[in-house]
Amino acid sequence: MENIINTTILGLFFGTFGTTLGGIIGVKFKNTSKKFLSFVLSLASGLMISIVCFDLVPEAMEIGKFSNMILGVIFGIATMIICDVAVQKKFSTNPKHKNNTNSLLKTGIIVSVGLALHNFPEGLAIGSGFEASVKLGYSLALAIALHDIPEGISMAVPMKNGGMKASKVIIYVILSGITTGIGAFFGAIVGNISKEVISMCLAFAAGAMLYIVSGELIPESNKLYKGRMSAIGNIIGFLLGILATQI
Repeated sequence: MENIINTTILGLFFGTFGTTLGGIIGVKFKNTSKKFLSFVLSLASGLMISIVCFDLVPEAMEIGKFSNMILGVIFGIATMIICDVAVQKKFSTNPKHKNNTNSLLKTGIIVSVGLALHNFPEGLAIGSGFEASVKLGYSLALAIALHDIPEGISMAVPMKNGGMKASKVIIYVILSGITTGIGAFFGAIVGNISKEVISMCLAFAAGAMLYIVSGELIPESNKLYKGRMSAIGNIIGFLLGILATQI
């Protein structure tokens, strides 16, 4: 039980630290260009790809069956698609969010909901990662905290520019990171069942991250800015992710 509590606290700390730091940076910026937003979203994408390629999938394959790993990835992708559709439907049918003058605020809220949803499988990865090995757990936690910084910025900037008070923006940012701790709690619990379960949890998180990157972060980054900054951000994020996973 003590191990589960410690893992939950670590997941909560690393999950809220990155997003909160990013949120503080976001509210401090006076004028944020689309070029900069595109860069930070691409940076987050590169970091997540590194986590998937060099931590989650290899570890899932090492401790579990290949077929279970594939199923876990597919389930993670499917879950995020369902969540994404539900969020988009909620905001498209709500008349409060149909005012074009408030589109930035709407974007910030959608990003915050999306972050809260995908932070859960990240926490799941941390929790099950610690059950696999302490090194993997800390490596995942650090990498996730790093990539949460640009995500916190991408959430805070549109909210602030949409007219929300800075203090309220920070509260939303912190709340979106709390789900990482919840995910870590469940990851630690199910990780105690068997290595196959740990493998499935890691693969599920990998699938969820793949969808976030390919279905949301990269398309949004390219939409914001058509130049090379998105590619540069992705490359830098990928290299930083490699460094983080080797610590």
